[in-house]
Amino acid sequence: MREKRCKNLIQGLVMGVTLLISGLPLSWSAILGEYQIMENEPSLHKNGKVILIEFADFYCPHCHMFDRVVGNKLQKEFGDKLEIRMIGFPVIPGKLPTVFEMYEQAKTMGKGQEMKQVLFSSIHEKDIHIFDKTMRSLVLKEVGLDAAEFESGLASGQPFRALEKGKEWGERIEVSHTPTVVLDGNIRIANLTFDNLKSVIQSILDQDKKAS
Repeated sequence: MREKRCKNLIQGLVMGVTLLISGLPLSWSAILGEYQIMENEPSLHKNGKVILIEFADFYCPHCHMFDRVVGNKLQKEFGDKLEIRMIGFPVIPGKLPTVFEMYEQAKTMGKGQEMKQVLFSSIHEKDIHIFDKTMRSLVLKEVGLDAAEFESGLASGQPFRALEKGKEWGERIEVSHTPTVVLDGNIRIANLTFDNLKSVIQSILDQDKKAS
């Protein structure tokens, strides 16, 4: 009886260790490239997909350049294995938060990516900085959104609350400039070159492949 209890205890310990190992996060030593692990932040990693979170200001020319060059190139490289999410994080002084709220409302209507591209283009290529209701109607037409539904959502306050939530996240992890890039919620990238980001993302996906 004593031997049986001992055997059951050993089997339980082995099972516990196995479950513990299977629940371990990525092996950081196997990730290539330059990055910093934020140990107090939870991982948002999905097996077979990397989430690239970009804290960005629509009025920041560096954010526009990153989105247009590096972001697009990475999306073409990894396809549906990479999900890019922008978090509005205003840093340019003297600008209204309207464009950030427009982006948040467009996201709820399934047109966040299209709105992001149009806003960046309008500000940095067409030199449009004021987005009153008349200007918004032109943007909505280009994006393909119903104006009445959009304006109603904008007036609800939900886009503003979403913007504030994103800003709180950025402030918690001490975002001080844009663009700031975080992979899977807890891997901070300072070197935003295509080659470095590609190395980090590819090595994460390689680990997923080996584990499956």
